[in-house]
Amino acid sequence: MQGREEGELELAQKKAEVLTEALPWINRMRGKTIVVKYGGSAMEDLELMVQVVGDIELLKLMGMRVVLVHGGGKAISALLGKLGIPTKFKDGLRVTDDATMEAVQEVLVGKVNQQLVWALNEYGHNAVGISGADGKTFKSEPVSAELGRVGRIREVSPELINSILDDGYTPVVASVGCGPDGFYNINADIAAGKVAEALHADKLIYLTDVDGLFGDYRDKDSLISSLTLSETKEVLASGELDGGMIPKIRSIEEAMENGVHEVVILNGKTPHSLLVEIFTDTGVGTLFTQD
Repeated sequence: MQGREEGELELAQKKAEVLTEALPWINRMRGKTIVVKYGGSAMEDLELMVQVVGDIELLKLMGMRVVLVHGGGKAISALLGKLGIPTKFKDGLRVTDDATMEAVQEVLVGKVNQQLVWALNEYGHNAVGISGADGKTFKSEPVSAELGRVGRIREVSPELINSILDDGYTPVVASVGCGPDGFYNINADIAAGKVAEALHADKLIYLTDVDGLFGDYRDKDSLISSLTLSETKEVLASGELDGGMIPKIRSIEEAMENGVHEVVILNGKTPHSLLVEIFTDTGVGTLFTQD
């Protein structure tokens, strides 16, 4: 009995040490706006999703304003496969004809968005699901005729997102935009960056299924721990990024150019990587900062 009590005390002391380490970070981040882009395999695994939802709930309890922006590329590809619609990418962007756009809307707005809202609400959170079409939040235009209904965000109207935050709810934003001629498929990485810019966010976090940016994506020992804006520009200009990373790094560059101070790429499959990044002295992933 005595040994068990000593073990319990030691565990409690370790928990207290963790809280002590987190305290200055909690004070620093209270009242701050954080935009989290959620995607990749970290979103496909229900157990991982529940863990991420719990972490987001904790951020809110600590006084942070959290906006969740999501994609759903794997789910879109799965539906397109069932429908017999071929998938084609160019520079990391999905070529989107009218049939593909219908599938994108069905998956992002009708399935993934509502699943995340459900998970947050079940955890005790108050979440509201919207798309970029709601309140004309993402005013969009086509990128090119070659990409079809792939959209470029011309302007973010943050009023709806801010009103949801001000009412104590967490906005969950699907990356679908709208224009005069209908809906557009917006890359979720780019959408998250634009939302962070419009909200003057203090931190933008890409929660994905990779550990960060690698010097050579084939070499798992080449993880880059940090980059300045100037170094990020050099990486983009090098032409050495693999296709899926191009829009992510480009959106990070634009977000920092437009006032976002810190951006982080984290592996959402790593337990509580979100909390480790925000509340501890030990950062994880790749951190992007101003020069």
